[in-house]
Amino acid sequence: MELAHYRREYLQGGLRRKSLPDNPLALFETWMQQAVAAELGDPTAMVVGTVDDRGQPYQRIVLLKHVDEQGFIFYTNMGSRKASQLAQNPRISLLFPWHGLERQVHVTGQVERLSTLEVMKYFSSRPKDSQIGAWVSPQSSRISARGVLEGKFLEMKQKFANGEVPLPSFWGGFRVKFDSVEFWQGGANRLHDRFLYQREQDGWSVDRLAP
Repeated sequence: MELAHYRREYLQGGLRRKSLPDNPLALFETWMQQAVAAELGDPTAMVVGTVDDRGQPYQRIVLLKHVDEQGFIFYTNMGSRKASQLAQNPRISLLFPWHGLERQVHVTGQVERLSTLEVMKYFSSRPKDSQIGAWVSPQSSRISARGVLEGKFLEMKQKFANGEVPLPSFWGGFRVKFDSVEFWQGGANRLHDRFLYQREQDGWSVDRLAP
């Protein structure tokens, strides 16, 4: 098929300035609840963008695990490529692609590492096999074959068969302290609705952007 010829109309609804709350987190939480209720695949999945020391951007899908006024939280191997890049440059972007609702949310900000207590609390809530998986994978490192991972998983599963899985020293999390949030709602005739919240000293400014 000719990709240039593929298109569709966005007709599910609009977004108006008068309906926006003062705080972007209120709208984000409403949209997240609606994404979950619509049974979208992986509604908590977000594209995480970082930049390396050469200025090369990288993106990958990561699951959001918590959000509040303090920020958006996700967890990762601290030896991973994204964690290494964030250690050099804490600026980050998040994108929630809720295609089924013809919506996107784009977040920018900078990260701070979570405390060991915060990480431990979440790690202990994970299924045991997921805890073991965190021990097994040297995330972003080159490996010779999948069998290496599978063999290590079986080895670690036997090791922790009769006890709790300890928190790996190389596993942690980040809180994204957000300073802008953009909401995109698809519209007919490509007249999409876009609103950008930007943090100011005493609250948030809101601007409509051209689609």
